[in-house]
Amino acid sequence: MRPATVRRNSVQPRTYEITFVGQAGAALRAEFDDCEVIVGSGTTTLRAEVPDQAALWGLVERINGLRLDVIDMHLVARPPTP
Repeated sequence: MRPATVRRNSVQPRTYEITFVGQAGAALRAEFDDCEVIVGSGTTTLRAEVPDQAALWGLVERINGLRLDVIDMHLVARPPTP
């Protein structure tokens, strides 16, 4: 019988951008004080560094709870390491 192998994944924080319809006012920006909030023409983008998938889904749940209409969500590519 072989011993169980423990897989150790190095969890790296990742940065995501999530864009929704509408321009966030002060109250909505305060809901996401842990994110960079970028207000554009008719849209708002949240830029957040999350430590893991659980934190990402927590952010998504906050957005859903506020009934925001998400139009884009993507992982921001990390610059190549030299």
